[in-house]
Amino acid sequence: MGHHPHGHGHNAGSGTPDWLPPALLLLAAAGAYLLLVRRARHRNPALGWSRWRTGFFLGGILLLGVALLPPVAPFAHEDFRGHMAQHLLIGMYAPLAWVLAAPVTLLLRTLPVSRARRLTALLHSLPARVITHPAAALLVSTGSLLVLYFTPLYNATTTGPAAHWLLHAHFLLSGCLFAHAIAGPDPAPARPGVRTRLVHLGVAIAAHAVISQLMYGGILVDIRAPIDQVQGGAEVMYYGGDLAELLLAAALVATWRPEPRRARSRGAWRGVVPARNVSGGS
Repeated sequence: MGHHPHGHGHNAGSGTPDWLPPALLLLAAAGAYLLLVRRARHRNPALGWSRWRTGFFLGGILLLGVALLPPVAPFAHEDFRGHMAQHLLIGMYAPLAWVLAAPVTLLLRTLPVSRARRLTALLHSLPARVITHPAAALLVSTGSLLVLYFTPLYNATTTGPAAHWLLHAHFLLSGCLFAHAIAGPDPAPARPGVRTRLVHLGVAIAAHAVISQLMYGGILVDIRAPIDQVQGGAEVMYYGGDLAELLLAAALVATWRPEPRRARSRGAWRGVVPARNVSGGS
């Protein structure tokens, strides 16, 4: 019951190993990022580009490679515990690494001015502000787990490779969205303060804990797999998700920059000139 009907090893009729297309895509993504890094350093040698950012991106590539290539990929096809490990790698760990690589900032540094302005305008648009708000990102990433595991949707994704790859894409994109909304160093005009983001992260932690506990108890879930696999997958989600969210919280603290103190309310001390004006600062 836990085995995915679509096979693994080679694509039907083509003789191409299943692992080759994702491996090529990952290599292409790594090459594209490194090319942009080279261009950014050439355009502004003094500013350069952080090796840490590059390391985070390549680390994300490595994590995705572990998730999508043997031996994890075949194990995920046959065992729900493997699916959950793959889910965490694709949907939580790799997205955090990629977000910390600041790909949007890198793109803005390498695009021509006119295109960079268009991208900036897009980032400030209403749809972008809505989708990158932590509440929306939480709904898309964590909320979708309820639909996936508590309806027949998960079972439907095991019927063919197309649905399976769409699920991977959803995990990756929604994970990047949530990590960006909480702790991303890239521009985010609608990103609220640290306290609000910590609240949304806390809700995500609590939701993951509840979902994994319901899954372990077999309550309301709709997963066609042996009980021991479902319970093992729930444990992987519980402990692996906690670690990923702790890393996200650490990233939030590491990327947080305190905002300058604003002048006191005008009504609090009337007639008192703000200190920044007294000092003559600009």
